[in-house]
Amino acid sequence: MQVHFPVRSKGVRRRQTGAVRAVDGVDLDVRRGEVLGLVGESGCGKSTLGNALLRLVEPTGGSVEFDGTDVTALSRPALRALRRRAVMVFQDPYASLDPRLTVGQTIAEPLQVHGLHPGAAARAARVAELLELVGMDPSVASRYPHEFSGGQRQRVGIARALAGEPDFVVCDEAIASLDVSVQAQVLNLLRSLQRRLGLTLLFVSHDLAAVRHLSDRIAVMYLGRVVEVADAAELSRSPQHPYTQALLSAVPLPSPKLERARERIVLTGDVPSAARVPSGCRFRTRCRHAFAPCPDVDPALQDVGGGHTAACHLHGVVAVGDPRALRSQVDTPSSRTQPGG
Repeated sequence: MQVHFPVRSKGVRRRQTGAVRAVDGVDLDVRRGEVLGLVGESGCGKSTLGNALLRLVEPTGGSVEFDGTDVTALSRPALRALRRRAVMVFQDPYASLDPRLTVGQTIAEPLQVHGLHPGAAARAARVAELLELVGMDPSVASRYPHEFSGGQRQRVGIARALAGEPDFVVCDEAIASLDVSVQAQVLNLLRSLQRRLGLTLLFVSHDLAAVRHLSDRIAVMYLGRVVEVADAAELSRSPQHPYTQALLSAVPLPSPKLERARERIVLTGDVPSAARVPSGCRFRTRCRHAFAPCPDVDPALQDVGGGHTAACHLHGVVAVGDPRALRSQVDTPSSRTQPGG
């Protein structure tokens, strides 16, 4: 899938001069009943990808398949029906709730849109049930969003998302605006709800520690592309892409002894602009292992063992006699970094 935003010249006659390649060729599966974490630096395209899956942002190429249906080809009525099954929990719990509506009205809105639980009494009972589901007292249904903390507002947002009994939930940086202690509560709530209701979650975050805690599998994005996918435990134990290794080395360890002993990988340079993506491997401008094929050949995701995939030439075919070919086999990621758990 691709999501490109046009760049236009200034002036009266604004012509397209290029494009911001926010999502640039992502091929990703989300398995039914799993939590897939999507992690990367700010600006890598992960939130745009999450929005494009639900067509909150229109893809410019490729397709999105949901239970065998191409979401990008759906009419407005069909898309509206799909959005009962595929929903989003937004990043900002302050901006995502209408301040003019009570909590009860906010949660009841999807019920009205999709014609669920008809009648005021039935809807009020369902709202009370949803509030209890997310750990809130049903008596707060008559209150307004400004009367709640950020964590409580996010619980209201989760209750609203669950109102239509969805199958698939995109959590777009759902804990980014919350205090650390509240983040843990919301993470545990999401995990509990996922198991209890059998939900499929795409958890988008720049916080790799939070993603590891919640996810079954993790996909790592860099500059519009997925560069590594693996089970959460496997990715933490043996990251195979240099970018993932750098992300893991930035996660603090609870043991001061291990923290002092491990290698810290500091990426050099800035993230390139998505409007001017480097040739070949797009991570090569910041990679300490860049070598001959990197400027010319864009690496594809390939299996490095046990369903663990990575897009890196260190795991591909390199020229015979290239000194980096030997190093790529000997200097393994597990010997370079010790991300801990």
